[in-house]
Amino acid sequence: MALILASTSPRRRELLALLGIPFDVKSPPFVERLVADRPAIDQVQSFAQGKARSVARQEPEAIVLGSDTVIELDHDVLGKPADPAEARAMLRRLAGRDHYVCTAVSLVCSARAIDVVALSTSVVRMKPFDERVHERYLATGESLGKAGAYSIQGKGGDLVDSIDGDFPTVVGLPLRLVAQLLTQAGVRVPVDLDELYAVKPYDNWARFSV
Repeated sequence: MALILASTSPRRRELLALLGIPFDVKSPPFVERLVADRPAIDQVQSFAQGKARSVARQEPEAIVLGSDTVIELDHDVLGKPADPAEARAMLRRLAGRDHYVCTAVSLVCSARAIDVVALSTSVVRMKPFDERVHERYLATGESLGKAGAYSIQGKGGDLVDSIDGDFPTVVGLPLRLVAQLLTQAGVRVPVDLDELYAVKPYDNWARFSV
């Protein structure tokens, strides 16, 4: 049975490929809309399901994997910045503090009545604010399109002090959770997860290993 990743994210494609499972990629016809007063864990799970379900309606025989990531700080939900000014404001707010990175994974197969969603959360501690460092990072353009306006696996790793939790969760796809859901759905995962996590074959993974 075909596996489809309902995502346009290069990071999620790269991470899923580490599991050694063949898959196709399809852009989900789903629009994320953050709601100010709704808890982060509810919203991110809803977004992951929305992505997976929207593609599953087009590909009912396939197993469709959807995922989404948001940042939670002071009970506020931070998604992707709309422009450099919003990215700057997000990074300034996050600086020197801990925040939650919530990544949800949804697996849907209409033909087999599979529709599940699960959540992985990690805590990220950012370095104190340094205007020169932050402006240099913003100039790279990397902050756009990233939840919380930073990419831990890229140059944004220089803004991060430490993480408590799962590194792939912070990047955007919790591999242990994905492997668990796929195995429960009858998909064989050929990669040894303990070995994969020991090798840490992704940018900055070893740097922030716990």
